Amino acid sequence: MDEVHDTFRPSLGGWLRGTAAGLAPAGLGIAGIVLTVATAGDWGAWPLGLTALALVVVFIKWLEAMSAKYEVTAERLIVRRGILMKSIDEIELYRVKDVRMNFSLLNQTAGIGTICLTTSDETTRAGDLIIRQVPNAQRRREELRRVGRLGRRPPGGREIDMVHDDF
Repeated sequence: MDEVHDTFRPSLGGWLRGTAAGLAPAGLGIAGIVLTVATAGDWGAWPLGLTALALVVVFIKWLEAMSAKYEVTAERLIVRRGILMKSIDEIELYRVKDVRMNFSLLNQTAGIGTICLTTSDETTRAGDLIIRQVPNAQRRREELRRVGRLGRRPPGGREIDMVHDDF
């Protein structure tokens, strides 16, 4: 097996700090606790329901983050998905055609981003591989580009894409 250069998962903390969808459950959870304490129970237990809802959303996002793991070696990107039923996909880095990164202003403050890989690998036949909430996304994007470029050496080596239609 190749030596692993980098391993990462989507960032739950980055999602909470760096997206509007992440800030909403954090705000709901805090609001539920504050309303419960401030009203001394005058409103019943429904403000704690806000906190419970926020915890459910965060738990679901945590499961999503734990169910995906990415490893970068000198030759491939290994995508491991699942908790109970696992799958492993490998993308040969010499097949990477384009590496794109998207991030919002909130994403930048949290240090996360979305990396989109366009490849000629069968794993991405249906569309680009999109990796969300990547910590240190800019550095990892550059590393994927660098390793992919090295994989296409020696100069003059070519990859031929064979197009086939499913009937």
